[in-house]
This record gives sequence, C-alpha cells and structure tokens, in this order.
Amino acid sequence: MYTTSKRWEKAFYLMTWFVQGSSFLVPSAYAVLHRMHHTYSDTEKDPHSPHFFKDIWHMMLHTAKIFRSFVTGENLPDPQFTKEYIPVWRKLDKIGHSSITRLLFGAFYISFYIIFAPNFWWYLLLPIHFLMGPIQGAVVNWFGHKLGYSNFNNGDHSKNTTPWGFIMMGELFQNNHHFAKYDPNFAKKWFEFDLTFLVMKGLHYTRIIRLKPIAVKA
Repeated sequence: MYTTSKRWEKAFYLMTWFVQGSSFLVPSAYAVLHRMHHTYSDTEKDPHSPHFFKDIWHMMLHTAKIFRSFVTGENLPDPQFTKEYIPVWRKLDKIGHSSITRLLFGAFYISFYIIFAPNFWWYLLLPIHFLMGPIQGAVVNWFGHKLGYSNFNNGDHSKNTTPWGFIMMGELFQNNHHFAKYDPNFAKKWFEFDLTFLVMKGLHYTRIIRLKPIAVKA
C-alpha cells in the first residue's frame, strides 16, 4: 500500500516490537500468512478461516502452529508469497520471538498493574496484554468472516462486521479489503469510516510514507 525509507522502516519495525511486546509477531511470517489468507480465502488452505473450526480458540491454535513453522524454518512458504517485498530484521526477530523477552514483557505488565491498578478487577485485562497480537488477528478473521454484511461478491465469506468498525480502526471491513486488497482505505460506503486510513494519509502528507496508486481487484 505504501513505501517508506529504510530508516522509517526500521523505526516502524522497532515500534511494532515494542508495542506488541509479549505477543510480538515476526512480520515476515505474518506477511506470508496474510497473503495466504487472501489467496485461499475461506478454503481449507486458508490459515485462519473460521469456517473450518468449531471455535475461535481452535482457529488461533491452528494459525499459531503455521506461524511458528514459518518462523523456525520448519516449513517454508510457497515462493509466490515471498515474491513481493517483505521487511526483515533477523536480529530483532530473534529477540522479539524469544521466550525470555516475552516473559520480561509479561513481568513488566504485571509490575505496572501492581503499581498503578486501583483494584483487582483491572488485572483481568492482563491476558489481553499478554496475547494482544494473536487476539486482534483472531477477532478480525473470526468475526470479519462470519458476521455482518457484504458490499461485494468476492467468492468467499468475508464480511463488514460493523458499519463503523471503530474498535479495530477499520480492520473489520474485511469484505471491502478482500475486494480491493491494495486500497489503503477499507471504507467504501458513505457510512463506513476507516480511522487507520486517516492516519496513513497524515503520514503520507508528512512524507513519512508514500501511498502507492490504488490497484483495485477486478
């Protein structure tokens, strides 16, 4: 969807690791999963289609298994999914994917809650902090392919889960995204609003990124 300088690419990579923390997803492996999802959407080869699992937890475990196999090199992705450019930072990937690093982030989250949480009920949010990356992906792919309405016939079960999609900042407009995967604006109707696209436009106007011309799926 966009290009950026090597310096900003490194900065985004570093910030991704820091924000995801204990749930850091190695970008190259995640990119392959996402490309597979578009190519095989809602078929048995789709790494995270909700239509082949009895619940969201089994889908998450299946996706995690494929993801880990790509990270460890146990399973090599089909070359068609690595032809287009994927940013890679091996040293940071090794640190971010390390169990020790994940445990340290977890300890930091718990310490933060011990110091600042006003009561016990706040601690119920800790699992979300521990698994933020996988949970976000699971919510988007489960509900975005099960609940909602469709603007386009994409030959799959992709849906626009809510008219506004505020919580996921536009990510739940899955039907629109599968129709035009290179379009950075996931909103297509007048009542749909993609907050992430506004952020991207801001980064474009400040020349931190450069949005590419939109290539709409035929």
